[in-house]
Order: sequence, then C-alpha cells, then structure tokens
Amino acid sequence: MIEAREWETVQGGRVRVPDADRLVHLQFRRFAGCPVCNLHLRSIVLRHDEIVARGIAEVVVFHSSAQELRPHVAGLPFPVVGDPEKRLYVEFGVESAPRALLDPRAWGSIVRGIARDLGPVLRGRRPLPRPTGGRLGLPADFLIAPDGRVIAEKRGAHAYDQWSVDDLLAAAG
Repeated sequence: MIEAREWETVQGGRVRVPDADRLVHLQFRRFAGCPVCNLHLRSIVLRHDEIVARGIAEVVVFHSSAQELRPHVAGLPFPVVGDPEKRLYVEFGVESAPRALLDPRAWGSIVRGIARDLGPVLRGRRPLPRPTGGRLGLPADFLIAPDGRVIAEKRGAHAYDQWSVDDLLAAAG
C-alpha cells in the first residue's frame, strides 16, 4: 500500500501519488540525459494519448536534481520528479547493480540510445548526460491504484528491462 503524498515536479508543479481518479504508472529511471532512459521514454511519449485514454497517469522519477533534469525533460507530457538523494528509490526497493550495463540484453538498447542522442549533443541541442547517483541504476515500474494498492510491478534485471506500453496496458487490465 502506497501512502498518499505529493512530490514537487521538475516542471514546477506538484503530482499526487496515488491519484484519486486514475491509475498511476510510477517509473523509476536512471540519471538526467540517460540515453537508455530517453529511448524508453520516447516510446511512452509516442503512445501517451493511448495511455491516458486507458485512465493511466505517468509519473517518472530520476536520481538527478531538478536543475540537472530540466534541459533533458523539457516537452515531456507527464510529470518528472528528481530524487538525487534516492530516497524514493530506497522506499520502493529500486536497486543499482553492475548488471544494469553488463547484461548483454541491454547492449543493443545502449547503442541505440547513444546513437539517437549523440547528434543532438554534438550539435549543442542537448546537454551531455549527467550520471548523478551513478550509471548502474536499474529501472522499475509500479502500477498504483487510486486507493494506494500496488496492483502490478516490474523490477528490471538490466538497464533496458522495463514495461513496454503494451505491457503497461496489459497490467492495467
């Protein structure tokens, strides 16, 4: 059971978890500008309307400060929360481990993420990634009901082991 609370968002607002009216997909990602996280979040953005239509609110947590995150999350259609002290990571049992990057199943996504982000970084359109809190974070996804029950969860075994949009929609029923 998740106790109701509000978090300050990187975008300047506040987000309530759980949400009284919708399911919350609480995602734990890595650091500001993480190419693997950016690759995944792009898939969420592309299908965001479909997610919202199913009554799901996205909330994404990074282990970076709001200042570090702002240039990387500008334009995302959902709230982003900075947790540089990793308090929420500890509370939700979200881990860091060398297997985040050493697991061969992550390597293709690492290469795709770097390739996707390299051009904008070299052209000065995106700042370099800032691995505050380390590079070895593992992703985690929680689907939280309005009453605070965690109705589904996934804890990643490597850096790109998280729910796809189809997995999220299936978990929501």
